Amino acid sequence: MKFLIPALLLTACFSPKPIEIAPASDIGNVSKLGDKIDTSEERAAAAVTVVIEQADKPDVVKAEGKIALAYLPTPKPSDVSFARERAARADPKIYAQQEAYAKKLQEEVNKMWDKMEADNVRSLAEISALKVRNDELQKDIKRVKQDSDKAVWTVTGAALVVLGGIACAFASLRTGIPILLAGAFAGAIPYIIDSPYFIWICGGTLLACSALGVYWLFDKVRDSTQSSDGINK
Repeated sequence: MKFLIPALLLTACFSPKPIEIAPASDIGNVSKLGDKIDTSEERAAAAVTVVIEQADKPDVVKAEGKIALAYLPTPKPSDVSFARERAARADPKIYAQQEAYAKKLQEEVNKMWDKMEADNVRSLAEISALKVRNDELQKDIKRVKQDSDKAVWTVTGAALVVLGGIACAFASLRTGIPILLAGAFAGAIPYIIDSPYFIWICGGTLLACSALGVYWLFDKVRDSTQSSDGINK
């Protein structure tokens, strides 16, 4: 019995909260961003291709160059100065070196982007696995709490039954039987709560209690009336 009250208090205070998994960002947005960047770069490259093909048409070169710039980020002033200096020299060797460097840089960027996309796919799989595990943990916590509640009510019911038996043996049946019934009811509470007929059981219990209350009040009034009649006679 000395462990019953602490167990009830622990059960009342035990209310596990779901583990929230908050991803830093939507991985699908990374893929959308990559698609937009690819579209921008490809259209800029297409405009530059037309510039090279239509090099003898200054108006076309200027218009297509503007379109290419519109698709690309604004260059740093230092990079613009570097390009102007390169154009002023017009050295084929420097152009060849810069072209080779640009192709190598583009390969590195592509490799890094492919790795990032692979990492994103793996991260998405890991997050999905964590969510599944989180759901399983929540089910386990709920089951443990239900088992704990059942254990507490079972111990409470058993204690009341023992107390009712002692009361029947050493006091009176009138005192012991209600305690025995209370013990049986306490032991059945977890199953009543889990039952699909819980609302109906609650309604029936309330109705029965109301009926008993009305009967008790009627019986008390009747006894009081009979006592008064006996005194008057």
